[in-house]
Parts: sequence; structure tokens; C-alpha cells
Amino acid sequence: MATNLSLDPDLLEKAFQVSGEKSKKAAVTRALKEFIARQSQEQILGLMGKLEWDPAFDYKTERSRE
Repeated sequence: MATNLSLDPDLLEKAFQVSGEKSKKAAVTRALKEFIARQSQEQILGLMGKLEWDPAFDYKTERSRE
């Protein structure tokens, strides 16, 4: 998808430095992928302490290959 963006040149330069990417497209694509991964991880971490576990559940029987 073609998109025109007005990017902060200082942020873009820092992105080039830390990522090693050579093109704007590569740097922005990498930044978006890393942002999505980080947000997904934070959502998963947000579930800590909110899930109820069945104490009778035996995970070893679930691994059985019978």
C-alpha cells in the first residue's frame, strides 16, 4: 500500500542507526513489526493473575500420544 507520511527526521535517523536498515521503507516496516510484537507481548502479560487455572488439570495426560 502506497502511503505518504511526514516522518520526524531525527527519529528516522535514529531508526537507521539502531536497526542497521538502509531504506526508509525497511526501517518503518521493521519498526511497525517490532511495535506490534511488543504490544502483543504486553497484552499477554496483562493477563497475568487474571486467568483461573483448574488445579485438577493434569497437563501430562494431555501430552499423551495414545
